[in-house]
Amino acid sequence: MSQVAAIQMASGPQPQANLLEAKRLLKQAVKQGAQLAVLPENFAMMGMQDADLLKIAEDPKDGPLQSFLSEQARRLGIWLVGGTIPLKTLRGDRVRSSCLVFNDQGERVARYDKLHLFDVHVPDSDEHYAESRVLESGDHIATLDTPFGRMGLAICYDLRFPELFRGLLDQGAEFVAMPAAFTAQTGQAHWDVLLRARAIENQMFMLAAAQGGYHLNGRETYGHSALVDPWGRVVAQLGRNPGVLVADLACDCVGRIRKLFPAVEHRRLACEVEVTSHVG
Repeated sequence: MSQVAAIQMASGPQPQANLLEAKRLLKQAVKQGAQLAVLPENFAMMGMQDADLLKIAEDPKDGPLQSFLSEQARRLGIWLVGGTIPLKTLRGDRVRSSCLVFNDQGERVARYDKLHLFDVHVPDSDEHYAESRVLESGDHIATLDTPFGRMGLAICYDLRFPELFRGLLDQGAEFVAMPAAFTAQTGQAHWDVLLRARAIENQMFMLAAAQGGYHLNGRETYGHSALVDPWGRVVAQLGRNPGVLVADLACDCVGRIRKLFPAVEHRRLACEVEVTSHVG
């Protein structure tokens, strides 16, 4: 059994202030026994507009945000799922929203780029989002072996696409780490039920770290970072405000549940997912 943490933040437009807050919350998680921690989507900056991400975009192999994540993982001796940061692409007007994973030596061991972009008009509201104006979609799914079990990666809007999680399951994932920044309205309607559905139908843990609270750009995010077990039980959950969730991840129970209740073996329809490898 391992102790894992979801870090919940209400990030603003100033990266340095957000990094100080992330550092403080990560230290708090380690004091509570966390061996792996997940930061939320856009932890380093929730800009006044989407295009602000271009200002802090980094080379895919190096940059101050990547150095920060590596240093925190090494100094604290934890595995760190680094939320999302913007990484440059061949197009100067597009970046990828990338989730980087660092081991407890500070080495980058995985990269996942957000596959599904949030281009929606939220019903019964004036909220409109168009991530594709700034973001370029990823082209791979990602799983990796960790001391805590085989981990899959997903980001926020990905939660609505069950075929992605089937792909992670087929690559052996026992739990999924998911940085997120659900809106207050969509979170209220769908967050809990989607987290539990992905956990139940794939018989895996879901560890979701969200943005939560009011942001200077006028946005309100739902929070409620959570750990959900393979039976769909909410092991632990935060409320709306920033904070730290630390809970037990018992991946040894995944195999037992899948053996006793072999729903994943009873599938009759195949779901083909592009499985291009992308390590580090």
